[in-house]
Amino acid sequence: MVTTFPHLLLKHAAERPDAAALREKEYGIWQTWTWADVARDARHMACGLAALGLAKGQNLAFISDNRPHVYIGFVAVQSLGAVPIPLYQDAVAQEMGFVMQDADIAFAFAENQEQVDKLLEVRESHPGIQHIIYDDPRGLRNYNQPGLISTEQLKQLGAEWDRSHPGVWDSMARAVQPEDVSVILYTSGTTGKPKGVCQTHASFIGSAQGGVEVDGLTPADNIISYLPPAWVGDHLFSLAQWMVAGFTINCPESASTVNIDLREIGPTYYFAPPRVFEGMLTSVSIRMEDAAPAKQWLYEKCMQLAKRVGADILDGKPVSALDRFKYKLGDLLIYGPLRNVMGLSRIRVAYTAGAAIGPDLFKFFRSIGINLKQLYGQTETCAYVCIQKNGHVKLNTVGQAAPGIELKIADNGEVLVKGVSVLKEYYKRPDATAEVIDEQGYFHTGDAGVLDEDGHLRIIDRAKDVGKMNTGAMFAPNYIENKLKFFPQIKEAVCFGNLRDQVCTFINIDYEAVGNWAERQGIPYGGYVDLASKPQVLELISECLAQVNADLATEAGMSDTQIARFLVLHKELDPDDDELTRTRKVRRNFIADKYAVLIDALYSDKTQQFIETQVKFEDGRTGSVSATLQILNAQTYPASRVAA
Repeated sequence: MVTTFPHLLLKHAAERPDAAALREKEYGIWQTWTWADVARDARHMACGLAALGLAKGQNLAFISDNRPHVYIGFVAVQSLGAVPIPLYQDAVAQEMGFVMQDADIAFAFAENQEQVDKLLEVRESHPGIQHIIYDDPRGLRNYNQPGLISTEQLKQLGAEWDRSHPGVWDSMARAVQPEDVSVILYTSGTTGKPKGVCQTHASFIGSAQGGVEVDGLTPADNIISYLPPAWVGDHLFSLAQWMVAGFTINCPESASTVNIDLREIGPTYYFAPPRVFEGMLTSVSIRMEDAAPAKQWLYEKCMQLAKRVGADILDGKPVSALDRFKYKLGDLLIYGPLRNVMGLSRIRVAYTAGAAIGPDLFKFFRSIGINLKQLYGQTETCAYVCIQKNGHVKLNTVGQAAPGIELKIADNGEVLVKGVSVLKEYYKRPDATAEVIDEQGYFHTGDAGVLDEDGHLRIIDRAKDVGKMNTGAMFAPNYIENKLKFFPQIKEAVCFGNLRDQVCTFINIDYEAVGNWAERQGIPYGGYVDLASKPQVLELISECLAQVNADLATEAGMSDTQIARFLVLHKELDPDDDELTRTRKVRRNFIADKYAVLIDALYSDKTQQFIETQVKFEDGRTGSVSATLQILNAQTYPASRVAA
């Protein structure tokens, strides 16, 4: 039965008041909120906001890392019939300013002094921000700007207001309806200004119920909430499924302690975008490169076995008794310690979403006994369209339609979605809403895909990114880029090839992984620019590209998309430089314009190209980075290798 988030909270508080609902690590110690505590704090925060003037239909912005008062605050705001709008905590003031104006923000929640400073800067040009609630008071003692109030002061104000207005909050919470907007999530804006996606209580709760049903989630499960609260994936897992299943969410001490906190908590349910799993694999690879020869040999032998039978054992498929025995031995010596060092030793189910994950990376985690599956969706669909069920995981698909979802492939190959998770509308943008939802109620995802005979969806690429080469071959850049990013030495890749004779690519090295390798090779370097230009590093990357090309040469229709030429960029692609979105998706068109001189050089006979690039520093200053980049040819292979 569909309900609302305030109703779910009150239900948990009534039925299991003393059960752990939420934890936060502070000063090295885990603090626990029971469901009764969460309900009390949500009530007092809501009443405090009501006392300040927040009313039904108004919006409140949240700018914070994963903190208890953020998740409690979401439900507090919703209980008044108001709408929370989480923003990315690393967004600069200018980015925040757009949302503040677009959403008519008068109330904002800020985690700490850094976020308060940003909001005060935004308020200079958008004076409509009247009240700023801050969670961490450190550094704010001498701030006397109007409208500042701490979370604790807000709760005290709310408790007093509640006593003097008996029953008012209860009636407001009961008045909230499933079809009311529960949150506005702003898209990352890969092709223009972000749009506010209005999702209802019904859409997120329905999506959460489907996931809980598929994976049998219970109140006994534990998750760690560390991804940006502004990302739809965190909202699904850390709020919606938390409220539906009643499990415990755990907030890390800081972004830098997530890996330590992960090992301490030992979550049973885990969610991360591919870049996090890529980082884990890179860390493992670095450790193994530093290991003794005997350990390296054992690791290689065990991983060969895992690649062969690990996923089959996980899926309950037939495997010989001898291989099962060998795998158990490998689990004792290698796989178990690996899962433990990554903090995944108690994982029952793990998901990745937000971008396509490379098949090799996907297979690695499943082969060592981690039940990693894919979830497919968009901000406009609560990150809930397809879900992979246990025992039915295919490496190259994102699963079947999730419960409550209907899928269809349009004539042009675009994936169309109808069902419980589809957005209500774009905030104040009926024109944009009409563009993505057709007369039959199908949401147009913008992704190109195909359905196989079992109803599993295979995503090829963004529909707008899929092109054709002059040879007639389909060009799917994201597919090739994911193959490249499987290598721990490659952090990011951007491929070009539409309406061209060959594919060329930009490469970002992983500074930590390549730096570690360079130190072991006795190669001195003086920073990212210097390291990226070393001949030995270019040769290392060239070997990675050769392996990807060898793989592409064996895939039907992909031989023509082998990488012909490449260069290693002199700087990391960065959201602050507008090259990536805040969710680290490539802004492909922007990069093509910004680095047009490099693309022209790749498609010429040049062997090097000078470039000077403007960059933004964390403190807001700007500067420039320049370098002469080497352009190299990659080794390619004939398609006849398919038959070899």
